[in-house]
Amino acid sequence: MNKRLFVLLVILMSLSLIGIIFVQGYWIKQSWEDKEEQFSNVVSEVLGKVADKIELSERNDYFERYFKLKDSVGKPQSSHLSNFFFVDRDINSNEILFYSHGILEEDYNIASTFFDNGSGSDTTTIKSYTSKRTKTIFKEDYGLDGKQYKLTPVQKLEKIGGLSALEKAQYEDVFGEFAKTVPIHKRVSKQEIELLLERELKDKGLNLDYEYGVYSKGLPTKVKSKRFKSTTEGAYKSPIFKDSEGITDFSLLIAFPKKEKFLLQSILGMAVLSVLFILVIVVAYSGAIYQLIRQKQISEIKSDFINNMTHEFKTPIATINLAVEAIKNPKIIDDQSKVKRYLQMIRDENKRMHAQVENVLRISKLEKNQLDISKDRVDVHEIIEHAVTHIELIVDDRGGYVNTHLDASRSDILANSMHFTNVLVNILDNAVKYSPEAPKIDVYTELAKNFIIIKVQDQGAGMGKAVVKKVFEKFYREHTGDIHNVKGHGLGLAYVKKIIEDHQGEVYAESEKGKGSTFYIKLPLI
Repeated sequence: MNKRLFVLLVILMSLSLIGIIFVQGYWIKQSWEDKEEQFSNVVSEVLGKVADKIELSERNDYFERYFKLKDSVGKPQSSHLSNFFFVDRDINSNEILFYSHGILEEDYNIASTFFDNGSGSDTTTIKSYTSKRTKTIFKEDYGLDGKQYKLTPVQKLEKIGGLSALEKAQYEDVFGEFAKTVPIHKRVSKQEIELLLERELKDKGLNLDYEYGVYSKGLPTKVKSKRFKSTTEGAYKSPIFKDSEGITDFSLLIAFPKKEKFLLQSILGMAVLSVLFILVIVVAYSGAIYQLIRQKQISEIKSDFINNMTHEFKTPIATINLAVEAIKNPKIIDDQSKVKRYLQMIRDENKRMHAQVENVLRISKLEKNQLDISKDRVDVHEIIEHAVTHIELIVDDRGGYVNTHLDASRSDILANSMHFTNVLVNILDNAVKYSPEAPKIDVYTELAKNFIIIKVQDQGAGMGKAVVKKVFEKFYREHTGDIHNVKGHGLGLAYVKKIIEDHQGEVYAESEKGKGSTFYIKLPLI
């Protein structure tokens, strides 16, 4: 994949992810604000209704006391009737409309001390007013001679009742002024406030704990719940006990200690779904990015592999080509010893290429579980000695050594002799290839319960921690500046891991840059 295209894809996907997360976050924030606003509106409505009902209850209490006293007095000491009316005649229909409205004023001589204002004044009395409204429509009838005349009532409406507007103005002004002198805890009780609040909140579906209090001129009064805090921060309030002009010194406040929890629960379902949606997108995004990076790495590794394989085949092919050309030389073809020597070179190089191909095919079959590995009882020590012989000549030629320390008292395992030999040869071959100076290799065996541990230790170039984690991956090779400075194609250790795992064993490495590497193979004994 083109590097610029890869970077562009990552940027676009990142921007898309950030945009989705931002939108989801904004939606959650907006939902919270909407719920909070709805909550505030409902609470304000509840407080308004509770305040109105408390005021109405107090007003009705005074009315009830007045009417009881009025009934106890009996007949009024004096009365006065004011009446007015008008008459309208419709010529077309011969109908006459008669409307009258009378106001009856009755004085029961009830003193204003009824309100217990403590002033001692008894000059003002309270009077009762009654209204009577009558609407009658008459039909004019004439005799045959045109002279006889009679009015026939067609419709009559009559309404008798108190003058609500007058009474309201009269009583609200009187008891409103008086009520201002009464202590707040005598005007309304905690029980009344709690009962009304609980009823109204329940009707609105707000089933959560609350604290309330009545304030006078911004200061708390005795009328409050036990845990109500003096601070008004976060509390909702509504005016209570307003006078005829809508002015009052009192406010009813209510606070909800668990408001945030309640609001959170109200949007929790959608918020959780939103967060899950974001997580799914993040996981999908991460997976996509991982696959893109992985594909890019595989592409680079395969390119490296092809370059190395080309290099691995190029040398044997060139050697074979030179040997063939040499044999064709008339001076050489008659020299049997030289011909045999060149033929041996051709055979060796051919075996080398064949081994490379077989290594690739074995890895492919192992991944597809198509490689049939039969296992027999074998001696680990014998296989180690045999594997060492494969590299002894190369090590000796470079002035190094391979020492074995086979100290395990038991060494029989169930394994495939050929594949297990290849495993050890691969590890030993790596120790030789990655030793810049003369190879110094030690092979150890030891027992760990019912397992035998094979340890191959070298003093070569070593590996960093990042390389150790990937060293058993297929096609992976450490970059050292020149990809051809060490022959190989990144399949040897991948093959080692596959074979050891097939033998129910473990293989791992420890290494430090510049101090060499140690490979461990752990296999079950029989």
